Amino acid sequence: MAQCEQFTTPVDAVLSRMRALDARLPERDGVAVFNRVYLTVTEAVDRHIDTGRFADARAAITLDVRFAERYLTAVKTAEEAGRPPACWRPLFQMRRHPGVRPLQFALAGINAHIGHDLALAVVDACRSLGCEPTDLEDEFDRVGDLLVSLEEHIREELMPGPDLFQIADPLTHLLGSWSLDRARDATWSAARALWALRRLPELAGEFTERLDAAVGLAGRMLLTPLRD
Repeated sequence: MAQCEQFTTPVDAVLSRMRALDARLPERDGVAVFNRVYLTVTEAVDRHIDTGRFADARAAITLDVRFAERYLTAVKTAEEAGRPPACWRPLFQMRRHPGVRPLQFALAGINAHIGHDLALAVVDACRSLGCEPTDLEDEFDRVGDLLVSLEEHIREELMPGPDLFQIADPLTHLLGSWSLDRARDATWSAARALWALRRLPELAGEFTERLDAAVGLAGRMLLTPLRD
């Protein structure tokens, strides 16, 4: 029983911090929109852990917590007028823009978190657990599968109206340029590359900086203000 409590407490703490954000942020705030989506994902991961759907619960919890901590740290840094990673800056800068739709906020947050944070979280988890990225591949895939399964729901929940799929709607073109599946595949490659570079800190730092900048650029495009 004590071992189970040790595993579940870190996820509970992460969920508590996300729920506190949800309670105090304005509903239309761009960070609040993404936070609600991410809270749903993290609750789903927690249920899967509780019901034994992860073969290695310790690995799943470690990855989930390291992953969430990167987002929560970025939020705290922005709130304290610091400089968060480049991948998160577009969302923090555009979070109150009236021309950006909720679906754009949600996908821009997912882009930052999957495209940048997840790769670094895999490396963080491997260091904590003393394992290789390949040892976490099952947990990585299962978390990714949960995100993919929720993506369509997110699009349906936050789409602005029945005109979303009309070819003339600029949102259709904008969101069609980004794919969660492609982002997840690229992230797995980035995580393996970072792990291979772990004994070359200068190269690892340069790789991380370029990854951060590239994901930030994609986020800026996703947050292009659109006319109603």
